[in-house]
Amino acid sequence: MDHVAAMAVALSAADRSRRKAPPWPHVGCAIVNDGEIVGVGATDAYHHGQHAEVNALRAAGDRAVGATVYTTLEPCSHQGNQPPCTDAIIASGAVRVVSALEDPDTNVAGSGFRALQTAGIEVVVGIGSVESARQLSAYLHHRRTGRAACVVKTANSIDGYVAAADGSSQWITSAEARADVHALRADSQAIVVGAGTALADLPSLTVRNLPADDDVTLGPAPLRVLLDAHGRVPAMGPLFDAALAPTLVISTERAELERINEWKAAGADVAFVDFASAATGRGVDLIATLELLGSRGILQAMVEGGAALHGALLVDDLVDQLTVYIGNTLLGSHGLPTLAHDGPPSIGEARRWSLDCVRRVGDDVRLDYRRDRN
Repeated sequence: MDHVAAMAVALSAADRSRRKAPPWPHVGCAIVNDGEIVGVGATDAYHHGQHAEVNALRAAGDRAVGATVYTTLEPCSHQGNQPPCTDAIIASGAVRVVSALEDPDTNVAGSGFRALQTAGIEVVVGIGSVESARQLSAYLHHRRTGRAACVVKTANSIDGYVAAADGSSQWITSAEARADVHALRADSQAIVVGAGTALADLPSLTVRNLPADDDVTLGPAPLRVLLDAHGRVPAMGPLFDAALAPTLVISTERAELERINEWKAAGADVAFVDFASAATGRGVDLIATLELLGSRGILQAMVEGGAALHGALLVDDLVDQLTVYIGNTLLGSHGLPTLAHDGPPSIGEARRWSLDCVRRVGDDVRLDYRRDRN
C-alpha cells in the first residue's frame, strides 16, 4: 500500500469524526505494517475521548512495532486534556510518521514532528495535504486567526432572489435541499441569525430531518446565536426554548436592561460586543462576534440569515465559505435580493471566489465557494 492510498484511509476516518470532535480537530489515523492496514482511528468526542493516533495504535496493538503511522494532522506533543500523542507513537515502536499537515496551533506548530525525529522516527510531511486542508479548513482558520470560520448559507431562485415580492420564501428549494441544510448545520458548532430574520421567521435553528443516507455521528447540538444589537427580539418562540438547544444572544450597550434580563430569564446566555457603526446604522461588531465565538471553541459558525447580515459579513470580508442552494423556480424582478450589500462599482473591482464543489440535491443545485486567505 502506497502513501496516497494509506492517507486516503486516514482521511476517510477523519471525515466520520467531523461532528463530534470539535473543538478538537477531526483527525484520522491509519497504521500500516508490511503493506497492510493494521489499525485505524479517528478523534473521539472532546473531553471524554482519545485522539486519532491513540485510537489507531490501540487497534493495531503489537502490530504497530515497525509500522508507519499515517495521520491527517501533526501529532500533538503537549499535555492538554489528553497526554501527548507523540509519546504514544514513540512508545508503540512505530518507525515512520507520514502526516498531511503541520498543526498551526501554537502548542504544536512543528514541535510534534521534532519530538518524533528526536526519538529516531522518520517524518514525512505533505501527503494528502490538499484534502486534509479542505477537511480541516475551519480548524486551521480558527487556530490562525482566533475567529470562528464563517459559512454563509443562502437559498435563492434561479434568477437570484431569496423571496417573492410579498416576502414569502417557503419553499424556494426542495425537501432534499432542506435536509442537506440540516447536514450543514450539524457540521457547524454554531448557527447564527440576525434580529430581523428571528422576528420574521421565529426559527428554531436546530438539527433535524437529516438526509436519509447521512450516517455521520452527531455531536452536541449546535449553539444557536442571535445577533441583536438593539434588543429587538423578545424572549419567545423556539429560539428561546432551552429544551431544544442552548442559545447565545450577542448584543450591545444599546439594548435595554429589561430585554437583557428577559433573555437571561429564558435561559439564554448573553454576551456583549461593541456597536459596529453609528454612522451606517450597522449592528454588532462582526469581527468581535466571530472572535467571541472562537474564544468559546466554535470552529465553524453557519450564518442562516438574513440578507442584511449576509451582506454585512461580505462587505467586511469575513465570509470563508459561501454555500448557495439554487431552487428550481423563478421569482422575477420584484423578488427580494439574496444578499443586501452595495457591491463594487465595476466588474473589475468585484471579488472572485473559488468554486469548491457543485452538487445536485433533488431538483436543486448546491454551490460551495471559498475565499483563499493564504
